[in-house]
Amino acid sequence: MTGRKFTVQGTNNSFICGHCGAEVQPLQNGSVRNHCPVCLHSKHVDVMPGDRACDCHGLMKPIGAEQSGKKGWVIVHRCQKCGFTGRNKAALDDPQQPDSWDALIAVTTQRRE
Repeated sequence: MTGRKFTVQGTNNSFICGHCGAEVQPLQNGSVRNHCPVCLHSKHVDVMPGDRACDCHGLMKPIGAEQSGKKGWVIVHRCQKCGFTGRNKAALDDPQQPDSWDALIAVTTQRRE
């Protein structure tokens, strides 16, 4: 049986959201933030989590959210440029800039495209 190995690489940098323009701060727990805590949009920049090695750079729209027993809430994103779908753990407990509960609830109730 083969499994996907999860390895976070790269750096945890601040960025400006490509969708809503929010100033996004790095996560405080040492993990790599990959989505805006205000609107939950992301940018398709990683091949492996945190490596910033993807050439697509398309805007990734949050299309859903799932409850995971191990990870808690997981946001489902779809790249608007290439169609890639990925899942990322929500950062609801970040002390500096937690993900918006309102945005997460809105994503869970929207109709999938």
